[in-house]
Amino acid sequence: MQPGSCSPADRRLSALARHLQGSSAAMDHRTTLSASPTSGFDAAGSVFGHLARAPEDPILGVTVAYNKDPSPVKLNLGVGAYRTEEGKPLVLNVVRRAEQTLVNDSSRVKEYLPIVGLADFNKLSAKLIFGADSGINIVKQQVIESSNVFSSRNHVICCRDASYCLILCSPAIQENRVTTVQCLSGTGSLRVGAEFLAKHYHQRTIYIPMPTWGNHPKVFTLAGLSVKTYRYYDPATRGLNFQGLNLSCFLHLHGLLEDLGSAPSGAIVLLHACAHNPTGVDPTLGQWAQIRQLMRSKGLLPFFDSAYQGFASGNLDEDAQSVRMFVADGGECLVAQSYAKNMGLYGERVGALSSVCKTADVASRVESQLKLVIRPMYSNPPIHGASIVATILKDRNMFHYWTIELKAMADRIISMRQQLFDALRSRGTPGDWSHIIKQIGMFTFTGLNSEQVTFMTKEYHIYMTSDGRISMAGLSSRTIPHLADAIHAAVTRAV
Repeated sequence: MQPGSCSPADRRLSALARHLQGSSAAMDHRTTLSASPTSGFDAAGSVFGHLARAPEDPILGVTVAYNKDPSPVKLNLGVGAYRTEEGKPLVLNVVRRAEQTLVNDSSRVKEYLPIVGLADFNKLSAKLIFGADSGINIVKQQVIESSNVFSSRNHVICCRDASYCLILCSPAIQENRVTTVQCLSGTGSLRVGAEFLAKHYHQRTIYIPMPTWGNHPKVFTLAGLSVKTYRYYDPATRGLNFQGLNLSCFLHLHGLLEDLGSAPSGAIVLLHACAHNPTGVDPTLGQWAQIRQLMRSKGLLPFFDSAYQGFASGNLDEDAQSVRMFVADGGECLVAQSYAKNMGLYGERVGALSSVCKTADVASRVESQLKLVIRPMYSNPPIHGASIVATILKDRNMFHYWTIELKAMADRIISMRQQLFDALRSRGTPGDWSHIIKQIGMFTFTGLNSEQVTFMTKEYHIYMTSDGRISMAGLSSRTIPHLADAIHAAVTRAV
């Protein structure tokens, strides 16, 4: 290269060097830099030094305290995760089989999913909660107090006393009125749905049951909805506060309807599809029919949280009856699904949000807006967990084995309920503990107060939320006597 000549790259480097030298010279003439009064630095020099330490999550914080306890007899009944009789986490055999199938498929890649997620997963998730899009599903019911519980353009046939009905198909799926998007488990599904409603629904008030899962009010509030409550649990009976819902007043058409009846027209109502968390108290099918009738007459929008389908009763169809009842009448609703409990995919964060609309065109437009919610939130969902679910749901044999393992989990929880009830009765523990076997699903609302819970933690190293909720899935035949002793001591010391 001739002297004085240089490449474009050399010229750029020279220009950069001159710029940096000029900046250094300018800096020499300035005073020493210091943080401005508005920069937010504290004495320690951190812009975040003003932050207070946030409290532990009331549910996950139970596990934090449990992990710090060195006692060999400690028992964690706080977090809702299934455990075996040996107290170990369970990975379903069918999940391992599905994962092996995926590993053996050399054609699989790790590309981004679409914004709405894995197409097979979405389609199969909708069928799981709403029913097949063809054929006949027989839904056995308890005798319902009123006839003609619901009808839907000949898709549903009820007998006169409504002791059973035939759901000929899922009309919403058959008519393409459902849009389903893959989300980050149940929490993510609720949040996406809440963000969508806050942006596009005319009512920004959501009614949630009292009590409910502790994360519900946070999810909806942060999404921009105004949260109100409706009475649900009756501490006196440790059952459903059905009169609090005031549905009997609605049926007799007299008086000022309370709670749901007094909610503004069009308000959103959160409903637990089954295995209500934290109480384990579900409406009967007859009560569900009345709830549906009231909500439809008021134009209230149902938003179902379905976290335990199949995990409550051991039967996927039975646990979906409340949702299908609302869908069968042709009305609109939203449903959040989670596969954390019923497939044990807790850490995979696999869920779905479905919107049932009046027409296929509306469903398509809803999906387009859901994409705009999801894209800036997490762009698109992960592929692995959804692929596991889709592999199981679309394979007849795997699906069958899943239902067997699912029923085994549900049956073990039901057995734990009976054993705990028997243990308390054998000890002569004061009070009526029959609610333990009447409630359903992962949790039992014991009726213990915060002082009794504190006593049990301190003296017996048993950890649970302060409202007395315990995870039945965390119990075993070995640990039930210890829990029964603790409950008996907590109750009798206050008598």
